[in-house]
Parts: sequence; structure tokens; C-alpha cells
Amino acid sequence: MIAGLMCLALTIYFEARGEDFQSQVAVGHVVMNRVKSSNFPNTICEVTTEGGEYRHRCQFSWYCDGLSDDPKEQLAWRQSIFVAAAVPLLPDKTKGALWYHADYVKPDWATTSYITFGKHRFYNALHN
Repeated sequence: MIAGLMCLALTIYFEARGEDFQSQVAVGHVVMNRVKSSNFPNTICEVTTEGGEYRHRCQFSWYCDGLSDDPKEQLAWRQSIFVAAAVPLLPDKTKGALWYHADYVKPDWATTSYITFGKHRFYNALHN
């Protein structure tokens, strides 16, 4: 579980460290929802690193962007660990979301049905 907690904390840190608590929790729930889904790997670390063997082809951009995966902002890193530990204890307000993206991008897979937390849009289905 320690490895899983660290993988979840790294994802929260790199994907949402500038967001509020609820937005960070929502990112954490996407990871956990994928772990529960038969369409994704079975562990937190496998989910967060999926596709990472190719640059810019992974599921979570922080993992294969070519930048350092060392958290530099210590306060944000501690917050990310706290959020990661809390995610399994909190209700999933994303309603089972399996995907998300920042609100300033428009991926071709995005639909018109999403929930917004902070600067991210969360999807539980990729069809209208």
C-alpha cells in the first residue's frame, strides 16, 4: 500500500497541486476508479504509469513528459500525500469518472457530459 500511496500522491501532486482540496480528491478518485475497472490495470502504480514506455503517450501526462518526477514544492507534496491517504475514505463526487483533462484543452475524446472540479473536467463515459 505504501507504494500505491506514493504513486497516487505523485499523480495528485503533478496533475492538481495548484487546485483546491476537492479537485485534488477528484483526481485521486479517477485513479481509484480505474483500479476498480476491468478496463485498466489492477494497482494504483500500474494505473498511474500505464503507457509510460512512450513519451507523451501515458495515461497521466506527468509520468511521461520527460520532466523530473521529484516533487520540488514541499508544502504541496505533503498536501498531496494527505489527499492520497484521504481519497479512499471520501465519497466519489466524480460519479465514477475514469477520465479527466484540464479545462484549457479539448481532446478529441471529450464529450459534452462532464463534471467540473477546479480547472479539470471529469468524465465517466466517453460517449454522449
